[in-house]
Amino acid sequence: MGETSRPVRATIADVAREAGVSRTTVSHALNGLGKVNSATRDRVKEVAARLNYRPSVRAQSLRSGRSQTLALLSSMPSAVSAGPSQLGFFTELAMGCARTALLEGYVFVLAPPDGDASPVDRLDIDGAILLEPATDDPIAAALNERGIPFVAIDSPPSQRTVDLHHEETAELLVSHLVERGAQHPGLVMGSDRRRSQAAAREVYEAAAARIGFTPVIAEADESDGEDGGYRASTRLLAEHPEVDGLVVPIDAFATGAVRAGQEAGRTIGGDLLIATRYDGLRARTSTPPLTAVDLGLDAISSEAVESLVAILDGDSGPEASSGASAPTLVVRESTAGPA
Repeated sequence: MGETSRPVRATIADVAREAGVSRTTVSHALNGLGKVNSATRDRVKEVAARLNYRPSVRAQSLRSGRSQTLALLSSMPSAVSAGPSQLGFFTELAMGCARTALLEGYVFVLAPPDGDASPVDRLDIDGAILLEPATDDPIAAALNERGIPFVAIDSPPSQRTVDLHHEETAELLVSHLVERGAQHPGLVMGSDRRRSQAAAREVYEAAAARIGFTPVIAEADESDGEDGGYRASTRLLAEHPEVDGLVVPIDAFATGAVRAGQEAGRTIGGDLLIATRYDGLRARTSTPPLTAVDLGLDAISSEAVESLVAILDGDSGPEASSGASAPTLVVRESTAGPA
């Protein structure tokens, strides 16, 4: 078979030659710039349409100083966000962000969530939504270095952020386990010190002091994913057999905790209750299904993009937002309680 030749794309020089004007006049005529009389402007537009000329997007962005592009970025390791999670947390936020960005006139792109590298230098973007940055997050540093505005979901108070209600979410999980009969709940958390993990620890320790149980906490590295949660939970259950419930904020750790509990001869939802923070694919497809929290990500993502666009339009706005939607508990078999 012969090769199919690609159609030759008309250039600004082709339009200028056909219309009998300079390339500058073509640019001004098509972009409403300069002093071009109406007859010349109409002739240039007619020639451009006939030749099917499309202005260079790169050239337009250079003139305007805007790419009209926003991105969703995250340093969250793929061991947590991908695999069985199917990037659920990331893509659920992305859907809400993209919908709002398109309505605001922006292209919205995703960059791979990878804790080992920063995608910022590879992107031509006006601003970014940064998902749950860690302390000293490399992507936040790269954005600041390039002077690219960003809004975080969810970050330290020093950065512009939309709140994910970490404290309220942790309260829901701990209180639910206690209400379902757990007398010695434990906590399995990430060691990276993201705000969600720090808040879970603070709320859990406060509940222990208030209710009167002894805190039992195990940590794992996010990059170890489900296996990290499994190993941490195995150690915790072996060292503290009295533990009858686990709060596991990271869903990848939670499915690891289920495996550890089952291998230890425990009945998940019976003598060992387990609940996690994010009501995503892992929680819904776990065996048994996991009690989790509907975080209201659609409203949160929309609010983040609206805040970012306001910054790009010159409106400083508030440094932090409380978030538009309160978290709600989704109760499943993993916290059914003792028979």
